[in-house]
Amino acid sequence: MDRDADDHALEALGSLSPALPTIARHIGCAHRLPRTHGRPPDPLATLQPDMPTRSARKSASQARLERENTHDEIYEKIFVAILEHRLHPGTKLVEERLAEIFDVSRARIREVLARLAHEQVVELFPQRGAYVAKPTIEQALDVFEARRLIEPAVIRRLIETLTPEKLARLRQHQELEMDARRRDDKRAVIRLSGEFHSLAAELAGNSALARSMRELSVLTCLMIFLYDAPTTTSCRADEHSQIIEAIARRDAPRAERLMLEHLEHIESSMKLEPATEEVDLAAIFS
Repeated sequence: MDRDADDHALEALGSLSPALPTIARHIGCAHRLPRTHGRPPDPLATLQPDMPTRSARKSASQARLERENTHDEIYEKIFVAILEHRLHPGTKLVEERLAEIFDVSRARIREVLARLAHEQVVELFPQRGAYVAKPTIEQALDVFEARRLIEPAVIRRLIETLTPEKLARLRQHQELEMDARRRDDKRAVIRLSGEFHSLAAELAGNSALARSMRELSVLTCLMIFLYDAPTTTSCRADEHSQIIEAIARRDAPRAERLMLEHLEHIESSMKLEPATEEVDLAAIFS
């Protein structure tokens, strides 16, 4: 049947009923569709060929999550190594070597180092690379000034929001610290002592305070190593216990006072005075 005959047939159908012209037009359009050789048209054929399927989107999401987990894992390992003094202040963090150790790209290591630098735990120097932070005496004094302002506020907020679960977490952490001291595990003692202050800020429920406290605690641990503070006296376990008991009794004034005294003991254990004696260069190089 040619196209003219088709059109005559459609006009004849249209004269039968007012409702049939619409049907007729659809029939005519269908007549002009390309042949499918007896198979119904595939609805997926209208999708663009590069549109991702559900499984592809899921795979991309999983890959992104794995990258984030890897990033966090590397970050935590470097962070804890600094906190435990396994990486000393001033140590160079070579991108290529870290990429080999963690079996990731240098770009991933660069992201982690940038994050640590943002928290002032690592220092980045153009054309030189990344180094574990080496706080100056002035920076050390600034850290303690900030801690004397922040930690009483942390204590007050923690007592205001205290629950049995929060108190239990503080006491569990203290048990870990005491166990490390019994085993004379100095690295664990340093890390757990610093984490006690970060944990208190976390439990207080203010995320900004918690971030600040985490950064300040790590810088303090670096300074303990850098300025020859004895581990056993710089952060005393019994002082943490006294602070926890004051918190448990919701005695905010006593808890704040104990915290300030604790910070004073840490600061006074460090040799933060600049060298004043003259150096005999002739004796050194003779």
